[in-house]
Amino acid sequence: MSTRARDRQRRNKNTGTRAPGVWRGPLAAPESTREDVEHGVRPRGMSWRLVSAAIVVLLLVVLVLFFTFDAFYVRSIRVGGLRYLTVEEVFALSGIVVPGEGNQHLFWLDPEAIRYNILRSPGIADAQVRIDWPPNMVEIIIQEREPALVWEQGGVAVWLDVHGRVMRQREDRPDLLRISAQGEIDENILDAGARLDQDIVTGALQLQELLPDLTMLRYDAVKGLGFQDPRGWEVWFGVGTEMPDRVLIYQDLANDLVARGIQPGEINFAGGLYYTVLWGR
Repeated sequence: MSTRARDRQRRNKNTGTRAPGVWRGPLAAPESTREDVEHGVRPRGMSWRLVSAAIVVLLLVVLVLFFTFDAFYVRSIRVGGLRYLTVEEVFALSGIVVPGEGNQHLFWLDPEAIRYNILRSPGIADAQVRIDWPPNMVEIIIQEREPALVWEQGGVAVWLDVHGRVMRQREDRPDLLRISAQGEIDENILDAGARLDQDIVTGALQLQELLPDLTMLRYDAVKGLGFQDPRGWEVWFGVGTEMPDRVLIYQDLANDLVARGIQPGEINFAGGLYYTVLWGR
């Protein structure tokens, strides 16, 4: 070992330190070109928490506007299919205006509930309800029941449909057969939504078809349906579906009585055919 090497070892022993030996390959970068790396530090940018909070605030503002803005409270409706009813009547039937609360908000409307309310009217057969955005928030298409007869009782006239359902008379319809009730008749039959005996309605419609010139019928609780024959007597047909046979029998009987010089006072089919005689044999 050379004298210089021995002197270097002696100095290291005296100082108690050793110089580290680091091998630097040919690909190692110089120390001056190495970049310091900071661990655990994220790059700064937009906070997603702030974005989420902004979205929540925006939605709350939109909801507040929806529930406070007057345009979303339903104060009118569009109605199609009207013939006898009015838009105001349908609006009242719909239940959109709640007593003590006022007009409902668009978000609280239930189309099925509105349809159910409208169908409670005896004059409406069907209804379709559509909820949309302003300005036409509620659109309703209705199908009204058609009157088939006019029922008069105690000075009050109502309409009857083919099933005997009682409806309010909306206008004068000369084309409808009128039935004038006499005697002891239930007064509740005049209530809207009530139903007349189906046999009465069917019998009246059959007589109208068989006797086209007939414009007025009478109704008696015992004798049924009848009218005053122009030849001077009353005829009563009862009720039910046997009017075609009874009309044929009546016409043959009346012609026979007139041919024999017999003036009947009444011809009655209720409870069995019979007639009374005013004069003749």
